[in-house]
Amino acid sequence: MSFPNSRGFATVGCCLLGLTTLAGCLGLDGEDPLPQPTLGVRSKAVIGRDGYQFRDANGNGQLDPYEDWRLSTQTRVADLLSRMSLQQKAGLMMIDTLNAGCAGSTDGTNAAAFVQTQQMRRFILRNTANATASDCSGTPGRSGFTVTPTQMAGFTNAVQALAEAEPLGIPVLFKDNARNHYNNDPRFGISGSAGAFTEFPREAGIAAAALGTGDMSPVQALTEVMASEWRAVGLRGAYAYMADLATEPRWYRLSETFTEDADLNARIMTALVNGLQGGPVSSKTAVALTMKHFPGGGAQEQGLDPHYSFGKQQVYPGGRFADHLKPFMAAVDAGVSSIMPYYGVPISLTYEGVTYEQTGFAFNKQIVTDLLRGKLGFQGYVNSDTGVINDRAWGLEGQTVPQRVAAAVNAGVDVLSGFNSNQTITDLVSAGLLTEARLTEAAGRLLTEQFKLGLFENPYVDAGLVEAMVGKDAHRAKGLTVQKQSVVLLSNSVTEGSTRLLPLASNLKVYTMGMGKADVESHGYTVTDGNYTTPGTRPSAEGHDVAVIRVQVSNPLSATAAYRSKGATTGADPTRLNSRTGQVWGAEDPCITHAAQNPTCVDDLGLIFGGALPWEAGELSLTAMAASQSWRISPSLADIQAVMSEVGAKNTVLAIYFRQPYVLDEASGVRDAGALVATFGVSDAALMDVLTGKFKPQGKLPFALANKLQAVKDNEPDAPGYPEADTLYPYGFGLTY
Repeated sequence: MSFPNSRGFATVGCCLLGLTTLAGCLGLDGEDPLPQPTLGVRSKAVIGRDGYQFRDANGNGQLDPYEDWRLSTQTRVADLLSRMSLQQKAGLMMIDTLNAGCAGSTDGTNAAAFVQTQQMRRFILRNTANATASDCSGTPGRSGFTVTPTQMAGFTNAVQALAEAEPLGIPVLFKDNARNHYNNDPRFGISGSAGAFTEFPREAGIAAAALGTGDMSPVQALTEVMASEWRAVGLRGAYAYMADLATEPRWYRLSETFTEDADLNARIMTALVNGLQGGPVSSKTAVALTMKHFPGGGAQEQGLDPHYSFGKQQVYPGGRFADHLKPFMAAVDAGVSSIMPYYGVPISLTYEGVTYEQTGFAFNKQIVTDLLRGKLGFQGYVNSDTGVINDRAWGLEGQTVPQRVAAAVNAGVDVLSGFNSNQTITDLVSAGLLTEARLTEAAGRLLTEQFKLGLFENPYVDAGLVEAMVGKDAHRAKGLTVQKQSVVLLSNSVTEGSTRLLPLASNLKVYTMGMGKADVESHGYTVTDGNYTTPGTRPSAEGHDVAVIRVQVSNPLSATAAYRSKGATTGADPTRLNSRTGQVWGAEDPCITHAAQNPTCVDDLGLIFGGALPWEAGELSLTAMAASQSWRISPSLADIQAVMSEVGAKNTVLAIYFRQPYVLDEASGVRDAGALVATFGVSDAALMDVLTGKFKPQGKLPFALANKLQAVKDNEPDAPGYPEADTLYPYGFGLTY
């Protein structure tokens, strides 16, 4: 049940609230009375007072200060904290995955256990939302069943109803990683596919488009759509966006970053906070952001990622730590609600006279409290990365889970992600390793966000409006425009006379690979589809006027799933040694270094979070990837070379999706193509509009491309770009017609 907006006022009621509140009710100099917010209730009553309505969140029949939306957030938080038990405060400090069950049901989920027993009020909702839901057969994967957007909204409402029925009626905040982007390789806990949500290019594409337009309009288009779609299904928080700089090309999570340029990234972070939060969180905020990964996850040693034990170290040999801080400083100044520190360990890092302890950022008080809060002035809450307590406690591998919890909370972390044991936290208070005052401080920061978002007035959404909002035509048009804006033209050769290959002439006979035939035919071309599944059945490209090939690169899970830290042919293979340690790649897994505290190997999930096998992470050139085990070029480099030979290299258009700054090495032959196009996650339709000249290319490279693989390996992980002699295309490069 919801109660719509109304307006009304009674002088007596405001007087009872005291002089300070009276000014807030009346406004100064006879300002209009406050508007009545919409209330949403399922099980609790609504209280009428002074012509206004309020949710009786605790069900005592009285209007308590925390239920009174006329009061300041600070006053409401203080009142609620005074009513909360230690267990309730501890519950606020945990967030874990809570996926919708079959058809959006709470059946078979942890909803009741998390809300009622663990007293949790923050959850990560990872289900993919599509137009058609799963048939619910079999066991759902880590991201749960596929649901429709309407079913997702029904699930968030059902969980909110569970929370409303609890004694204090504290509402839930649902969060997820970014959803509104093209993704050819979604991974659990990293990034999902857009599904029914409107699809924009990946983050680097947003930056490429912004460089081309010269303003933040592509970011604004994204935030306008995302705000509407997320709010419609009940997602009011986002583990987004990554403020990390794209300075280490080998880092597979570079695909979630925007750019190598700190100043551009800072402007983008500001635009994201302004677009999704409206500045500091308020009743007008659509989605509260958690920027990650403080203090900058881009400077990964060897390009490896700290989801894995062999990638835990972050280094700054170029002395560019300040650059990596800059986007976070911009987000803080704009009023970002939350900050997430990464798993990584800073190695030999001294900044402004402080030498930082070599322990994971979430456990590092120098980072979380002294730097983030003390120097940068951050006022929101700190949200750990998922699994930092149970799995990736780098620097604290030899400690117990309770000791890790105490270390993180005492360092300044307010909410632990991937953790759901209330008693662990309360027992630490009983043992004197945490204070109740620290729990109260953290709970207050977390409640502040929920109050400011208006969740205490109405945490529910109208599921009947969802289908008309998520992925609607006007939204998809905006996404498609930004996709086109993101395309970067790298080269465009002359074919005959002064004519260049692009834009494509009309009435051509076109050979395609990696594309949908219909999208090319719709532009008036006669098309031969070169895609094939049975070896030896690819049709020849001879006799065609032009070949258009979309190239995508991935690290298929099928190639990495067998990795085990103690595996004889993987993590424990003596023929494959880590050049940094001189040991096998699995040697740093806590199950080996501290087996008593870590009975399970962290990396024994088959590298599910993404990336190549660690000894192949640096094989970023097309030739090296083609010869590797854990990189896959699609179509294969051999097929690309064969088609170029058949139709003529100068008659070939290669549109390459740069999830990372791949090296177009000379030996691969791709530089000989008549036209090279860089994309960052676009549809066939958007690409064809650019290739045909219906939309002129205007994107600019958000990061530099090296001309040889050695340049990537010699690159300092914290520094952008390459020396001029090693650069194929510099940052900001892009041609047009």
